[in-house]
Amino acid sequence: MTEFPQKTTDDSIESPESLTPVPVDESPESPPPLDSEESPAVEASPAPPSGTAHRYRQLGRWLGKRRPRFWVAVGVAALGGGAIAWGGWQFYRLEQSLPEISDLAAYNREGTVTIKAADGTILMQTGPATRDKVTLEEIPDRLAEAFIAVEDRRFYDHKGIDYQGIGRAIAANLMAGGVVEGGSTITQQLARIVFLDQERTLTRKLREALLARKIEKTLSKEEILERYLNLVYLGSGAYGVADAAWVYFSKPVGQLTLSEMAMLAGLPPAPSQYSPLVDSEAARDRRNVVLRRMQETGIISADRADLLVEQPLEINPSSPKRLQVQAPYFTSFVQKELPKYVSSDALELGGLIVETSLNLEWQEIAEEVVQEAVEIDGRSAGFDQAALVAMEPKTGEVKAMVGGADYGESEFNRVTQAHRQPGSTFKGLVYAAAIGAGFSPYDSYKDEPYRVDGYRPQNYGNSYRGWRSMITALSSSVNVVAVKVLIDVGFDPTIKLAQDMGIQSELKPTYSLALGAYEVTLLELTNAYGTLAAEGKYIPAHGIRRVLNPQGEVIYDAKFPGKQALDRDSAAITTWMLEGVVEGGTGTAAYLSDRTVAGKTGTSEEARDLWFVGYIPQLVTGVWLGNDNNDPTWGASSTAAFNWRQFMRRVTEDLPVEEFPELPDLDSHEGTIEAKPHQPKWVQTGSAAVRKDDDDYYKYFGNSNDGYYQDDYY
Repeated sequence: MTEFPQKTTDDSIESPESLTPVPVDESPESPPPLDSEESPAVEASPAPPSGTAHRYRQLGRWLGKRRPRFWVAVGVAALGGGAIAWGGWQFYRLEQSLPEISDLAAYNREGTVTIKAADGTILMQTGPATRDKVTLEEIPDRLAEAFIAVEDRRFYDHKGIDYQGIGRAIAANLMAGGVVEGGSTITQQLARIVFLDQERTLTRKLREALLARKIEKTLSKEEILERYLNLVYLGSGAYGVADAAWVYFSKPVGQLTLSEMAMLAGLPPAPSQYSPLVDSEAARDRRNVVLRRMQETGIISADRADLLVEQPLEINPSSPKRLQVQAPYFTSFVQKELPKYVSSDALELGGLIVETSLNLEWQEIAEEVVQEAVEIDGRSAGFDQAALVAMEPKTGEVKAMVGGADYGESEFNRVTQAHRQPGSTFKGLVYAAAIGAGFSPYDSYKDEPYRVDGYRPQNYGNSYRGWRSMITALSSSVNVVAVKVLIDVGFDPTIKLAQDMGIQSELKPTYSLALGAYEVTLLELTNAYGTLAAEGKYIPAHGIRRVLNPQGEVIYDAKFPGKQALDRDSAAITTWMLEGVVEGGTGTAAYLSDRTVAGKTGTSEEARDLWFVGYIPQLVTGVWLGNDNNDPTWGASSTAAFNWRQFMRRVTEDLPVEEFPELPDLDSHEGTIEAKPHQPKWVQTGSAAVRKDDDDYYKYFGNSNDGYYQDDYY
């Protein structure tokens, strides 16, 4: 038993011999037990109080006499324990905050957007993206070994953190008096690339180490190496070894020489400093460092290393492939459409994959046709621009788009941005409204000089042919009949149908509407004719099929159910009428020998715009020719029809022949549109419609001015 010293009444400390011993079970440094039934005897004092209060008072007196070092020890222990607990909690929080390693597979840097054609070919990339990702099997062994030799020679031995490598790097840097070797493993570098920034803080280094361990537990060494070699920045805008092979040597990664491989492997520590496009001598010196490391690790022999270090560093640079754009007019269209379907936050975060509907083979044909149209036909017909767009009517998907002769000279997209007068091409929509209102293609109107409320439409060549059916008037593109049909159908029904079919530009209720006086875009007009090809169902033109986020999740999927703008029977009858335009009317230059074509030509005033929009069941294509400054051409719409044919005859080689819907019974056809005929204030016909200020006045009256109109001009 040990003895616990007691205190005197005057609070002075007595010697152990003068105090009554109290048995305890603890060491001499232990306080009296609080649950003891006995109280220590105190000399010359009243009987001590009993109970818990007394026991705590005794404990306090014992604690009060402890030496300072005791309290220091207690404080250190408390602080140490608290620090350990706090540190453990913070470590736990840090570990729990680590991202999922599965994000590695779909990683793209912030702000990147990759636009792909229908076959998966990359059309365009924005932001710091890897353009050409390759598998480890496609990467030469010597290239991978070069990176391992210089960046992480114990790559296959450690579990994400190389403690030996850290020590070796510290020693090497101390001896060199600067940073000549890093201690981060390839796994740590991969973690930094994908999940972290370049901030030099202890927290970031801890996260990097923890992530490296986590990556090593999740992925194999081969998977880690493949991802690293595809993502590492190698200077001059190159991300990954395949992109770098192109940027520095203009060749695929599989064709690199050993010297070139060593140069690439030396870039990661300081890509800008070691880039041969920045400092060729520094790049050569760094390449030689890599070759010597490869020699030290037994990858190449000393003789081979000696030979290679003496060789000059030869490069053959090219711009990064991610900066190269295919189908630039189409990709610019997609970029402008993207914010309609994807949030601004998702666009800013980036890493998006945009899958489009573009048929790359058809696109190349379209670009050739537009180029030839300008260079060959444009010289003889007086125009210097052309545009073409092709769509799939049943889906609304854009398959080819060329917005001008040269994107490098002008980024202005004449498919989507140029508003031009469609001329007679708009008549197809006027006649569609008439058929939809129950008119018969054989309903006839008199083709004659005609003035209505002061407006006088004139036919091409100022010729008139008397009574003509709607189908023959459409085939020959007779202006007078088109205006009379518009009046009988009404402005409002015609405008509403045109808008329902895809015309978004403003249309006004005037007589000149029938002749295409109001400007539209080529995409709108082609979309409207696509509605006829889709049996009256309107589906908006679009080029984006799906958008995927960095995790590969679909965040937008184009699903347009379509809207029945015109009943199927009326659409079939209108298509049949437009077939006549190509078979024997103004659009014969668009004739295809193996299948039926429906379409319409159009020429605006003074031939400033030359149009043809035509379709087969699977494809609708629109062509426009003209000048950006709106100067007149001396061409004809047949030139547009010819270039339409140049495109369509090539793209239809692999398309099966499909027939248009069967012609409905015309006698029983009633239509679904309610006509709202317009009532003019006054109308003049025949010679009464011709005035002295008309350009055809003397054609009808000669020099006699007798006011007589010659009927044989009808």
